[in-house]
Amino acid sequence: MTIIFPKRLPYPIVEGYSIRPDEAIIRTDMESGPARQRRRYTQTPSKIAVKWIMNPEQFCLFEAWYKYQAKEGAEWFVISLLGGIGLTEQDARFTQQFEASLIAGRLWQITSELEIRDRPTISEEALGVISEIDLQSLELLSSKLHILVHLSLPKKLN
Repeated sequence: MTIIFPKRLPYPIVEGYSIRPDEAIIRTDMESGPARQRRRYTQTPSKIAVKWIMNPEQFCLFEAWYKYQAKEGAEWFVISLLGGIGLTEQDARFTQQFEASLIAGRLWQITSELEIRDRPTISEEALGVISEIDLQSLELLSSKLHILVHLSLPKKLN
C-alpha cells in the first residue's frame, strides 16, 4: 500500500528549505599517485530540510497521519517537493521526529528533515540537448513557429 502525504496539507515553505545530497562517492587515498574514487550507489539519497506552517485543523490531521500512516516517520510515503526540475512527487521518509512550535498564537510551525530516495532530474538525453542548444534562440524560434502555425497559415488557408 502506497502512503501519500495528505493533499489537504500545505507544501513546505521556502524559508529554510534546503536539499543536501548524501556523499555519492567513496574515496581511497593511495600511497602514491592520485586517490581512487568510485560511485557508492546508483540512486543517491538526499536530505531535505522542511518547514510547514499549519492551522490547528491541519496540524491535527498531520499528527494523526504521522502517527498512524507514516508510523511515527518510519514509513516511506509520496509527497510533492520542490527540486531543480520543479515540483514533483517523490518517495520520502522522515529522518528525525518533527518539532512543532506555536507561532502567532494560533499557527503551528512544523520542522523536520526528509530523506528522498533519488533526486528527480531531467534525463541524460535531455541534458545532451539542453547543453548543446542556445535556449534563447530556441525560444525565439518557437515563438516564430507559433506565429506561423497559428496565425499566418490559417489566414492563407481561408
